[in-house]
Amino acid sequence: MAGCAFAGVQYPEIPTDLTTPFQQRLAVYGPDAVSVGWNTFAQLKQSCVHYGLSEKNLNTKACSSSSTTYDPSRTWSNVAILTGLTPATTYYYKIESTNSTVGHFLSPRTPGDKTPFNMDVVIDLGVYGKDGYTSKSAKKDTIPVVEPELNHTTIGRLAKTVDDYELIIHPGDFAYADDWYLKFANLFDGKEAYESIIEQFYDQLAPIAGRKLYMASPGNHEAVCSEIPYLNGLCPKGQKNFTEFMHRYEKTMPQPFVSSSSNPTAQNLARKARDLSNPPFWYSFEYGMAHVVMIDTETDFPNAPSGQDGSAKLNGGPFGAPDQQIEFLKADLASVDRSVTPWVIVAGHRPWYSTGRSKNICGPCQEAFEGLFNQYGVDLGVFGHVHNSQRFAPVVNGVADPNGMNDPKAPMYIVTGGAGNIEGLSSVGSKPAYTEFAYDEDYSYSTIRFLDEQHLQVDFVRSSTGEIVDSSTLFKKHATDFVEQ
Repeated sequence: MAGCAFAGVQYPEIPTDLTTPFQQRLAVYGPDAVSVGWNTFAQLKQSCVHYGLSEKNLNTKACSSSSTTYDPSRTWSNVAILTGLTPATTYYYKIESTNSTVGHFLSPRTPGDKTPFNMDVVIDLGVYGKDGYTSKSAKKDTIPVVEPELNHTTIGRLAKTVDDYELIIHPGDFAYADDWYLKFANLFDGKEAYESIIEQFYDQLAPIAGRKLYMASPGNHEAVCSEIPYLNGLCPKGQKNFTEFMHRYEKTMPQPFVSSSSNPTAQNLARKARDLSNPPFWYSFEYGMAHVVMIDTETDFPNAPSGQDGSAKLNGGPFGAPDQQIEFLKADLASVDRSVTPWVIVAGHRPWYSTGRSKNICGPCQEAFEGLFNQYGVDLGVFGHVHNSQRFAPVVNGVADPNGMNDPKAPMYIVTGGAGNIEGLSSVGSKPAYTEFAYDEDYSYSTIRFLDEQHLQVDFVRSSTGEIVDSSTLFKKHATDFVEQ
């Protein structure tokens, strides 16, 4: 292993074999497909993964020629798509290298499979290093490994409970590398500090993302190398406009699936949604009883906060044609057949329901998306951005649904942004009347439990102890196959 330092920054060490895989990440890619992404310290002519039903018989091989980088990254992002998978089956895989190990994962459940399962949600995750945030790194053991100092964090809890959930969604804010300037030792390192933090965070996330299907969409901290305007102007091109995020996830996140409904109208709408999707920014996937939509609350809708001339002054995007994301969401939600996937979950980064200060609320997001959530009967809206955990009664246009959790028409909303990062936790502050739960005492995340076709349980978990600090169950009849109200 050869060390590599730049000024005050200590990067993770470069291996002798430059094809050694780092920062492994899995994702649902299709109803019978999983993407495997990883980074290397050299560009690969062929990015290959061997896989099979036995650790000792990896008899199938998938390759691609995709190996991309950006300046000033030290690594290349690689991907291979594993296809023809038997649903809900344990597969073993090994990334092709002289210095890699065999991992394993559970293949996706078929849309319509009514078997109960759990999905964890983490947002605003930037915890790494002994102090929670540092650009210093001790010598690593063989990847994958969870470093001992992480055992009290959200990443450590996800590792300890790895057999309790089948997949993770993470709608925005990874690593917080754009906060490099908050550590005095990083002030003279700039772009190098940013890249060092990116590498170390994703190295530490690999034992989770390389073991469980891990679905990503963007937040504001992926936009540029700094959110401070005068530092933003110093960002190199490769650290602007969500570039790192796109290299990491663009070819691993799925396009929406071919419709699993027998209804011709639904099939046509699903095809339209597929044409309008733009992973990793907006897309959908199906898993068992769930239809999950990941949206981009940063760009590509009117007055988007991280878009061109947006309030966040990050000048990101656009990544699609005018109104493409909105038209995607309309077609996608209208295509959902509740007889196949009864539960509809939409996840994005910025919330429009939150406790605390008004700046926590994304008004343009509400204007762009809430009407569609209500019209097409979204069951649960999942958001972060505010660094705590919150749960609200089903609500629309600021008015609580009179049915509460007993077959409401309005969506239920949660904020689950307390996973932990250098910026710390957000105070709960003031509470809207429809607030059911708010927690800011420790790092936390949430688990969504798909119990059956009519019952959905949402738990909030304290990361340091595993204690469930709030639990609620939503009942929905799902009596109508195609919801439009």
